[in-house]
Amino acid sequence: MNDNSKGNPLALLPLVVFLSIFIGSGIITGNFKSVPIIVAVLIAAGAALVMNRKKPFSEKMDVFCKGAGHPNIMLMAVIFILAGAFSATANGMGAVESTVNLALTILPHNLLIVGIFFIACFISLSMGTSTGTVVALAPIGIGISAQTDVSIALAMGAVIGGAMFGDNLSFISDTTIAAVRTQQTKMKDKFKVNFFIVLPAAIVTAVILFVLTSGVEGTVDTHSYNFVKILPYLAVLVAALAGANVLVVLAGGILLSGIIGFIDGSYTLLTFLQAVGEGIGSMQNLAMLAILIGGMVEIIKYNGGLDFLLHTVTKNVKSKRGAQFGIAGLVGLTNVSTANNTVSIIIAGPLAKNIADEYEVDPRKSASILDIFACTVQGMIPYGGQLMAASGLAAISPVAIMPYSFYPVLTGICGVLAIVFNWPKLASKQHASAKKNVS
Repeated sequence: MNDNSKGNPLALLPLVVFLSIFIGSGIITGNFKSVPIIVAVLIAAGAALVMNRKKPFSEKMDVFCKGAGHPNIMLMAVIFILAGAFSATANGMGAVESTVNLALTILPHNLLIVGIFFIACFISLSMGTSTGTVVALAPIGIGISAQTDVSIALAMGAVIGGAMFGDNLSFISDTTIAAVRTQQTKMKDKFKVNFFIVLPAAIVTAVILFVLTSGVEGTVDTHSYNFVKILPYLAVLVAALAGANVLVVLAGGILLSGIIGFIDGSYTLLTFLQAVGEGIGSMQNLAMLAILIGGMVEIIKYNGGLDFLLHTVTKNVKSKRGAQFGIAGLVGLTNVSTANNTVSIIIAGPLAKNIADEYEVDPRKSASILDIFACTVQGMIPYGGQLMAASGLAAISPVAIMPYSFYPVLTGICGVLAIVFNWPKLASKQHASAKKNVS
């Protein structure tokens, strides 16, 4: 192990390999998905294992497995696949469709764009996936644009803004799970801190959308809804806010979705189990990413890479406020490089935890900062999955949507203000007991 307190910059070579493959392939092909991110991570992990030839390969493999199999990483992987199963089972019995139809039925015709923003907020908060929310609601946004004078880019911006709201706050969002696990805090505690920081951004976004679409009216075709089908989302939100264990919450949501589906005929036992399997399958890639990145980061730490990053990031940090800006900058730059807010949190999380511990930043705040600034960047970059999905469905350039990404920008501004003014005020006892907390 590297004993130099300043660390070893060469230990960061695996990260350089990963970014070179991912960014290089994206620039060359014009498609940042041309090389699967898990392949890039696997190659980078291999590079980590062949470094430091003074150490036996078996010893380095033990270090890798220790990081990959860390309890936080394994629990994160289990939560990921349960979240995928819940999202798929709820969607499969019509929860998303009923939620959208209910909202569109009660929305005034002059508040359609503001309404679709709030619909996206609720659905993403319930589903825990921003890209899934974009795919579900973009066609409705396109329909609103076609029937009114509202720009299609503005409609897509409203959808993406609402999608990023839930991505940042949902109890079953992969970004929230990663932020909470890496900072060793409680899900509900992180939610409370994070919510008070970003609530002004959501309110101001709604006001901006209202002003921009003032006087615009239109009609949207609506269909029937069943309020019972929305109950799994509401149950998960209430149970999570009440402090129930996230594994129990997700398992209960899956079971409730299945029961409702059995009663109304949406599911047979076989189709329900198939939906569970499809949901798990949709998150397997992310679970494997977390495991591989956990192992790679442990090797980098073993070789002194994290010590070097910690020294580099904090050498000019003089205060708790500076440490928080360091965490924000670290995860933001990582997200720019990876175009994936979950991966950026998993990579930056361990270093952010070291910074938070050294400068006594409350883990609720450090987890919120990680999630906020990762989602801010993710909702703004034109090569991110959310803008690419919306632009593909709307047949416009993702760059055209960027000027209307109000919510991600305002979230970043609120995050900066929360650091500057130390908002919200937190009791210091949380930091001392952080390691005792579980999700």
